[in-house]
Amino acid sequence: MSIIKINNNSIMSSSNFTYGVATASFQIEGGIDHRLPCIWDTFCATEGKVVDSSDGSIACDHFTKWQEDIELIDSLNVDAYRFSVSWPRVLHQDGSVNNEGMQFYINILDKLNEKGIKPFVTLYHWDLPQHLEDNGGWLNRDTAYKFQEYTEKVVQAFGNRVYSYATFNEPFCSAYLGYEIGIHAPGKVGKEYGKKAAHHILLAHGLGMQVLAKLSPNTKNGIVLNFTPGYPLTDSPEDQAATEIANQNFNYWYAKPIFDGNYPELFDKLPAEHKPQILDGDMDIIFQPIDFLGINFYTRARYKHHPTEWFEEVNTENVERTDIGWEVYPQAFTDLLVDLNTRYKLPPIYITENGAAIDDVIENNQINDTRRIDYYNRHLNAVDDAINQGVNVVGYFAWSLMDNFEWAEGYLKRFGIVYVDYKTQIRTIKASGLAYKSFISERS
Repeated sequence: MSIIKINNNSIMSSSNFTYGVATASFQIEGGIDHRLPCIWDTFCATEGKVVDSSDGSIACDHFTKWQEDIELIDSLNVDAYRFSVSWPRVLHQDGSVNNEGMQFYINILDKLNEKGIKPFVTLYHWDLPQHLEDNGGWLNRDTAYKFQEYTEKVVQAFGNRVYSYATFNEPFCSAYLGYEIGIHAPGKVGKEYGKKAAHHILLAHGLGMQVLAKLSPNTKNGIVLNFTPGYPLTDSPEDQAATEIANQNFNYWYAKPIFDGNYPELFDKLPAEHKPQILDGDMDIIFQPIDFLGINFYTRARYKHHPTEWFEEVNTENVERTDIGWEVYPQAFTDLLVDLNTRYKLPPIYITENGAAIDDVIENNQINDTRRIDYYNRHLNAVDDAINQGVNVVGYFAWSLMDNFEWAEGYLKRFGIVYVDYKTQIRTIKASGLAYKSFISERS
């Protein structure tokens, strides 16, 4: 069987290093009749938005199978489980607590703690209540304050059951994919929307951090950002300049306000109609101290100069790719971590998502996903290389625990280390899951 192997003397080989698996509410839960509608329900119901015309009404039926799934997580010998709370499941439209929905997560937290699995809770993983979107969603500044209220109610209900809170998962995806190019919910399209949505999400993060500092000071509180580091197609000054702008647009736009209290230089280049409205005190709210940074990494991008736009992404040919079409380039993981560590004064880092979509085939009740194992092996070693260069990475979460609803791709792409038969809801641990378990279990 293929194995995952890193340096025996590595920090990552220590029992002090946290290993986990991750999921997100809309992608696995189902239980649609027990919560309010969210923007992804509406998006899925819009013709042509999801490749296989599927939705999240059942997904992996985690809403009813959660106990079985926690037993599954426990069987993998992981230290931690990262999952998200569904805002429309825990609050009614008037903002009052939905006790049934809140109890669902309290039961999960209690079971995880009973088994000694650290709960890493993400407060927002893209499933905004539809009634808030009807009032403007993340283009409405008031939504940031609605998030603050939601955070207060969740933290008060969860009490001391949580090990770590992340305010948001991947603000870039919510803002850019959802409000600028429209390939994610709510499907708005317009350059005048993206940065405005991003600012309100970052504002909500800061407001949420203030709540967490007050009501949950003993948990590790932070945010999860995704990064797709850009590389110039050539060494020409033009391609390098284009790549710098691309990195500011897609990566540093979300990191720099959190760590430096201001937006990148790109802000000054934006047309007035594309700039967010920044009120006095906004940047101070965003610039809250955080206990950790969660980093999600999957691939890199390459850019070249464009005569009329700031940059153009290049689709490189003849490279290794995963089933979702993303280039496999582990060196970018090391480069990213080292760059961020050089660029900003960082808190401890958790790799909160990393994994590969592979076209899995189940044969004799086994899934021999050697390509995924190779992906994990190479990327874990890339993280180890960054640690050896001084980056303080303290944990790693495989994405994902199980195959699930992969957003606009529906159920066509499988990222899980556990195979899900969507007709029977039977879970089968893949070879990658067994390799991950073995790797974790052999730590000193």
